[in-house]
Amino acid sequence: MLKEEIRKAIADLPLTLKEEKNIFILDGLLAERKAFLSSKKITYLARFRFDESKKELRFTEMLKESGSGLSMGNVDDTPGFGFKTETYKTGWGKPREGTIEEQSALFGKNYAYQFDYACIRQKIEALAVAMGYTFHYSLLGV
Repeated sequence: MLKEEIRKAIADLPLTLKEEKNIFILDGLLAERKAFLSSKKITYLARFRFDESKKELRFTEMLKESGSGLSMGNVDDTPGFGFKTETYKTGWGKPREGTIEEQSALFGKNYAYQFDYACIRQKIEALAVAMGYTFHYSLLGV
């Protein structure tokens, strides 16, 4: 079954897979910074749905940044994320491909990570096609 194959393919990633009303939700916390009265998070979220009668899988994804708390001075200078760079390529109606990289200096400590969100979509698409499904990417949702 495709759902079980997807579960196996993402087992080594820091993501969880759950099902709500025939929509599968794949999410994971990529980065979190906590400082005195301040917190910031970056989360990856993908949703997909199977249509067994048409043998198709509809897929959408996004990166979500959230923060709360108090800061001193400029909002961009809040404790946690010093700067964020994101590199990607896209075409009209096509999904983004690239990586997101976070770097910051919090209390003199450097922190960096990289996350390739296109890799997850490509794994799921390859599994769907291998099992006879068509893969449809949507920017607006499933």
